[in-house]
Amino acid sequence: MARMLCRAINAEGFDVRLFASAEEFLDSGRFEENNCLILDVNLPGISGIELQQHLNDSGVEIPILFVSAQTDEALRQRALDAGAAGFFSKPLSIDALLSSIRSVLALSLS
Repeated sequence: MARMLCRAINAEGFDVRLFASAEEFLDSGRFEENNCLILDVNLPGISGIELQQHLNDSGVEIPILFVSAQTDEALRQRALDAGAAGFFSKPLSIDALLSSIRSVLALSLS
C-alpha cells in the first residue's frame, strides 16, 4: 500500500520519501525537509498516533494526514484534536488524498 501511494503521489509531481517505520523517520532527522506526513495509524513499533504526539511534544510542526483501516471514531477524533490535517479510512480514495495534500501544502506555503 505504501509503495502504491508513493507512486501515485510522485506521479502528481510531489517529492516523496518512504520510511519503513516511525523510528526510521525520527532517526533521519529530516523533519524540516518534510512539508506533509502521510501516516498509517498502525505502524510497526511506534504507532502513527504516538509519532504525532512525539512530534507535537517536540514542537515539530508538520501537517499530518492519517490513513487507517480502523473505523474507530474516537481514534479519528483523537488524531484530529491533536492537529492532524486529515484522516482517511481504507479503502482510500487517491483523489481525495491528493486533494488534501494540495490543500495542506498550499496552507503551509502561504
